[in-house]
Amino acid sequence: MALVAHIDSGKTTLTESILHKSAYLVSPGSVDTGSTTTDFLPAERERGITIQSASIPVKWGKWTFNLIDTPGHADFGMEVESASRVVDGAVVLIDSVEGVEAQTKGVWRQLDRYGVPTRLMFLNKLDRPGASFRSSLVSLLTHRLHPNPMALVLPIASFHTEDYMRAEPGIQGLVDLVKWEIWKWTEDGHSAIQSLPRTVEELETSGVLPANHPIIPHLVAARTTLLENLSMHSDGLMEQLLALPPGPSSYLDIETSAIMPHLRKATLSNEILPVLCGSAMKSIGTELVMNYVGELLASPMDVRLDTESADKPLRLLAWKVSWDKRKGWMTFVRVYSGTLKRQSSVFNVTSGQKEKISKVLLLYAAEAQEVESLPYGSVGVILGLKFTRTGDTLVDVRRSSESSQTSLRGVAPPPAVMSASVIPKSHSDLDPVQEALHALSRTDPSVRVDMQEGQLLVHGLGALHLEIVEGRLRDEWDVNFELGSRRVSYRESLGPGLSSNVNNWATEVAGKPVTIKISMTVEPLADNEQGDAVWDGNLVLCPNGKPLLSPDAFQNQLDPMANIARGLSSSLSNSPHTSLPFSHIKIHVTDYNLPRDTPTSILAGASSSILRTRIREAGMGPVLEPFIKLKISLHEDTMGKVVKDLTEHGGEVLDLASDASAMDGDEVVAYSMDGLYIPPEELSPSSAASTSSKFSNGTPRLKRTIHAVAPLSRMLDYSTRLRALSGGHGLFDMSNAGFRQVSDARRSEILREIGRA
Repeated sequence: MALVAHIDSGKTTLTESILHKSAYLVSPGSVDTGSTTTDFLPAERERGITIQSASIPVKWGKWTFNLIDTPGHADFGMEVESASRVVDGAVVLIDSVEGVEAQTKGVWRQLDRYGVPTRLMFLNKLDRPGASFRSSLVSLLTHRLHPNPMALVLPIASFHTEDYMRAEPGIQGLVDLVKWEIWKWTEDGHSAIQSLPRTVEELETSGVLPANHPIIPHLVAARTTLLENLSMHSDGLMEQLLALPPGPSSYLDIETSAIMPHLRKATLSNEILPVLCGSAMKSIGTELVMNYVGELLASPMDVRLDTESADKPLRLLAWKVSWDKRKGWMTFVRVYSGTLKRQSSVFNVTSGQKEKISKVLLLYAAEAQEVESLPYGSVGVILGLKFTRTGDTLVDVRRSSESSQTSLRGVAPPPAVMSASVIPKSHSDLDPVQEALHALSRTDPSVRVDMQEGQLLVHGLGALHLEIVEGRLRDEWDVNFELGSRRVSYRESLGPGLSSNVNNWATEVAGKPVTIKISMTVEPLADNEQGDAVWDGNLVLCPNGKPLLSPDAFQNQLDPMANIARGLSSSLSNSPHTSLPFSHIKIHVTDYNLPRDTPTSILAGASSSILRTRIREAGMGPVLEPFIKLKISLHEDTMGKVVKDLTEHGGEVLDLASDASAMDGDEVVAYSMDGLYIPPEELSPSSAASTSSKFSNGTPRLKRTIHAVAPLSRMLDYSTRLRALSGGHGLFDMSNAGFRQVSDARRSEILREIGRA
């Protein structure tokens, strides 16, 4: 299971709380003091953010979880990509003051893309002033994350009724609506559980809660709605409910054992989204999260493919590779079938190489424990692999010849949007710097390295990403270099000229002339067509009209189409006009003809040469630059200055709202609240205070949200600019908005910038 969320939603804090409650830690660490278990890199401790995902096996009750803490920052999206690829379930956190944020939607889409079958929502930070259980639930519907969020618990802000009157923020307990019990937490994080009475009359008089407590009237309604909503997805439960005697108390009498199987089935089929809440900082709600993760999220047995099981031949997926000064290359793997044993050999299906395993480890963040074997479904680390990269499939050497050993689905890195030149201090530093960059790009495939006109360039996902890359090269690989100025990665598209239908390529093989024919159509991508992330926004189709796999994803590297893909990839990576990579081009390979006794590898040179000729004849195409979506929150009185600054820097304001979903380009209709239990606002007392001015001194300053798109190249120093314009109150989120065509004037500027004008 992975913990995923927007930045600062409390993923690492929840991980610490889980490790503390499961008795792995004596006392939980804190992000603020840099003492957490999973943030162990020096840069993570210094900045208080998660940079790489860390995995820890956790024992809880009768379950063992492989817990993966992931980064929230978009610059480290690759880490969430690789974790999403191997998990069976995810706990998605939301800061209940902020609701659903830009990156929450980003990670939700990543989970969708990799088909993560089960999810649980945790509304965190309910102890903060302004936190609202209701608003957070409504924001799930507004942002269309799921049509059927189901609150399994209700928060108790305080056991003293007068705290509700004073609108005190806080959370002291939770009501578990499924198990019908109440949890109370003390100041030091210890909990006590008490069962709730099974009749409405006793509920009001039993003394479990103070007689006039504001939550009492809502308990029966919440449980009733929960069961009725769940029965819509289960005929068995529907029959049980219809057989009950009339009266409000009958729904309170149903045992947990009668509800849980239906709840689990509806969660596994993604018909409902279970919602829990609490405060990770105070360890409130952690036990419930772990209980429900065990009860509801999918185990490897629930999601296995036909070829997977504990007694089938070994298959693993390498989902992450990292480097350690003492241990060397560490390959994180998930076992998809069979059992992995120490000192055995594996065959890398993706690269076609044999590898020898020296040690197998269970990794507790930075601490390792050696084990003899990794059983089916588990996550662990192998030492000793020399060639394996992220996304590679490994199988048992003895079974490597079987045709059934196809590659598991790999991990596609997000496209780079920013680059910087790397300048070695002296000539003798060149080789170490190149080796270090190569090693770093193996640990983080979203870092791309290439040589352009004698200059070493490193490409990453953003300014912070490049800063971290620079720090890691210095700290972990001890190399001497300077980083040049940051530059945005531009792209070129297909030129307007008519390309001739060159389909042939002549060469010599062993002294004999050979002509290779590859028929393909090359045209710009239409507005309604979607580029493929694996091909950097281009669309490349096989003869059967299906998308062509990337060159490395082919099971058999001698496959003719694998070699054609390699040639196309090489031509698309570098334009003959501007040396920029290509994007937004549609290529359909319709046929190829290879003379007898000619090696298939020659198709790579042929396809590369034919495509390059076609592109050169079409002339120089439009230049594309990366755009970002911005969501800026600020006080109303500084909004004018910020909007003016945005338009001066080539930005376009989409919406000025309190909180609209125009972030995705067009207004989205929210999911309906019909039939769902949406708790009243007064269950989170401080949320009412933050919106109503009679509790606050003076009138509150209105907060506004600006949704805009802007070119990334003009936004590299935006945090400094926004701070100056908004008097330090402005906050902003950035997310990738893809590449867009630029105007002629801007194109001339870009060509001058890259030395091509």
